[in-house]
Amino acid sequence: MTGRNPTPDRSQGLLDDTAKAIIRELQVDGRKSYAAIGKAVGLSEAAVRQRVQRLTDAGVMQVVAVTDPLELGFARQAMIGIKAEGALEPIADKLAAMDEIEYVVITAGSFDLLAEVLCESDEHLLRVLSDRIRQIDGVKVTETFVYLKLVKQTYSWGVR
Repeated sequence: MTGRNPTPDRSQGLLDDTAKAIIRELQVDGRKSYAAIGKAVGLSEAAVRQRVQRLTDAGVMQVVAVTDPLELGFARQAMIGIKAEGALEPIADKLAAMDEIEYVVITAGSFDLLAEVLCESDEHLLRVLSDRIRQIDGVKVTETFVYLKLVKQTYSWGVR
């Protein structure tokens, strides 16, 4: 998801205590009804609906279904560390455009970028690495960290 980090200007005024309470409720159960959320945070169903719409329109939050990649036929999940030269944003944009890549971040440290990839097989991962990622101008080195077992993945980090 590129360009989705809300800037203080975009979210200013949206993240009051009530909005944060709505977000917490949705992090616990993204299918919770607006009426139930309203009861928990002290608003009407219509007011919760409007608040949720404003928060999603502003890019402050998304309400999505989180799936198990293995159950959907993606047998290989990996994190790819990328060392690059030149401007990093164009490389990040090309990575983000790939269907197999679900997460791209520009970093400081040993790697310039990290990309999380979901593939149907090891052969598919090899094709993505060799034929697509390593062909991007500016990509110099890749290191692949194949996931053996996902121990924890959470999206309920709360709000501040």
